[in-house]
Amino acid sequence: MQPAVLIVEDDPSIAELLRAYLERAHFVPVVAVTGESALRLFDTEAPAAVILDLNLPGALDGLDVCHTLRKHSTVPIVILSARDQELDRIFGLEIGADDYVTKPFSPRELIARLNAILRRTQATPPAGAVIEILGPITWDQQRRATTLAGKPVPLTNREFDLLGFLITHRGVALSRRQLLDGVWGPEWYGDDRTVDVHIRQLRRKFGDALPISTVWGVGYRLA
Repeated sequence: MQPAVLIVEDDPSIAELLRAYLERAHFVPVVAVTGESALRLFDTEAPAAVILDLNLPGALDGLDVCHTLRKHSTVPIVILSARDQELDRIFGLEIGADDYVTKPFSPRELIARLNAILRRTQATPPAGAVIEILGPITWDQQRRATTLAGKPVPLTNREFDLLGFLITHRGVALSRRQLLDGVWGPEWYGDDRTVDVHIRQLRRKFGDALPISTVWGVGYRLA
């Protein structure tokens, strides 16, 4: 079956453009024009991914939708917004978006980013998929789940993959470019400060239990 993608966009011309490109890429597009209808369609359609505008009519804007979805789902979310300030991008990533694309945008680039996220998150774990243990932290590749002192720690897809990459390369000083290539993929188009946002989120969620140090002029190292 072709996977569904939920488009949350109130501009009909942009929604139609996205619909056409998604159909060409063998997705089934589902369109919502408000935050409220987006949440209803998410529950009924179970999309494989969400493309989310921030400026929506009604009581719920895109940030509200993203925050609500992240309370119970790890579905890939790509924010598509005219808000191009750095703080907007950082906040969007911090509340759980997997990617942030600013308008005007290239539909081909957006589809490429979406495919890259889905390839990584939907890949079947290899036989004997590992469970990594770092002190009180457990990283379970098969279940895509993490715990801290036995209690579940909800992570976005990017946060989960980044933590796994750091754990499997523990003790190595990794540049932002190495982290982007290893986690986001070499086709990643975005700003390398995206890494900083996700590192900040991991530090917030795991605290001192996750010994990530900043290597000035290089990147990050997990002790």
